[in-house]
Amino acid sequence: MNDENPLPHDPLSLVETRILGCLIEKEATTPDIYPLTLNSLVNACNQKSNRAPVLELDDEAASAGLESLRHKRLALLVTQTASRVAKYKHSLDNHYPLPNPQVAILAELLLRGPQTAGELRTRCERMSHFEDLDAMRDELEQLLTRPTPLIIELPRQPGKKDARFAHLLSGPIDLEALSSAAAPSGAPVKVDVAMALPAEAEARIAALEATVSEQSEALAALREELAAFRSQFE
Repeated sequence: MNDENPLPHDPLSLVETRILGCLIEKEATTPDIYPLTLNSLVNACNQKSNRAPVLELDDEAASAGLESLRHKRLALLVTQTASRVAKYKHSLDNHYPLPNPQVAILAELLLRGPQTAGELRTRCERMSHFEDLDAMRDELEQLLTRPTPLIIELPRQPGKKDARFAHLLSGPIDLEALSSAAAPSGAPVKVDVAMALPAEAEARIAALEATVSEQSEALAALREELAAFRSQFE
């Protein structure tokens, strides 16, 4: 943490925000399949509904995003004895122990970008109930006034009645770029990830690759020995 980045972790990329938002969302809306497999997570990230922008992530991009989120202590690999498939869950509480209504707000902002209080109240309903618009505004105010604010109220757009709110997990908002950005075309954004992982993560991946290579060589040698042993009895 420093003056330029008050967050307890490095700012999140677009891929990381989508993954984190999906993990939070699916925990609340489909608890029966949570934690998520990589395949389920990719499908969730690429949904065409409740997402802005619509993305086209592949397994490689999602895996890289998960590894980076794990390094930032925002995601976990879950080992379940009943399943051989790797599964993933968010660990938002490591940095942000928030009540459920605020977690739902953060998830919606991660998934759909800037939104008004009214939009958030409607869209958050599937994850957390808000009695009325004042209840939503109360939760937004708490997120705004934390020692390290997690959201920001954006300037009202020309011709719009209500201000929008945006999350700050990706760092400070470039208001000039946001105001001049064109409306989304609706076409899916294909993400080509060449994500620079932290040195520690790179070292861990290299060690895992070396271990897999060694085990493959050992298995090949064992197969040769077994074949030689069998040939003695033929």
